[in-house]
Amino acid sequence: MKKKYKLQDLDCANCAAKMEEGIRKIPGVEEVSISFMTQKMTIVAADDKFDEIMKQAAEVCKKIEPDCKILL
Repeated sequence: MKKKYKLQDLDCANCAAKMEEGIRKIPGVEEVSISFMTQKMTIVAADDKFDEIMKQAAEVCKKIEPDCKILL
């Protein structure tokens, strides 16, 4: 399943790259890309685990950029 999400308060491109790298390591994630310029994240992941993957992705984002939120 492929979904796009808006990111709120993403402050730097380096943080976006770190978040992308961290989310890519989550089991079940096939592909992820985060655009600092558009403040959007595209994620491709297993349908049956998508909600759990998104919870883990939110945690990864919070560790790297505490103010950043994924608008679900």
